[in-house]
Amino acid sequence: MPFLHIRLAGRDLTDSERLHLQDEATRLAVTILGKRADVTAVLVEGSPIANWTVGVRPQKMAGHFEILISEGTNTAGEKDRFIAAAYGLLQEVLGAPLNAATYVVIREIPMENWGYGGRTQESRRIAVAA
Repeated sequence: MPFLHIRLAGRDLTDSERLHLQDEATRLAVTILGKRADVTAVLVEGSPIANWTVGVRPQKMAGHFEILISEGTNTAGEKDRFIAAAYGLLQEVLGAPLNAATYVVIREIPMENWGYGGRTQESRRIAVAA
């Protein structure tokens, strides 16, 4: 049940570009991290480019890609592949080379600290194991 939060600055996306970004981000979570598409949420937000600097320098284009996943559910190799693919997706959608300090962040949340449908991931794990 990942939650993906993608922030972009320097370019307004069309509806079809935003949908492509949401679809591809979901596809990466499913194909690389083994997550379920039906419980993957994606939020895409824009920010004025004036709000974004790297190394105290204004940017022409910027992005940040963050995913929250349950702790311990993916290998280091899977996370490495996901970060590379997500960075590539940002470059594709924004249509420009990005500063190397364009971060893709994977946050691993303990299973007892989050959930959906009113149940924690830990309670789901226990139910499956039983």
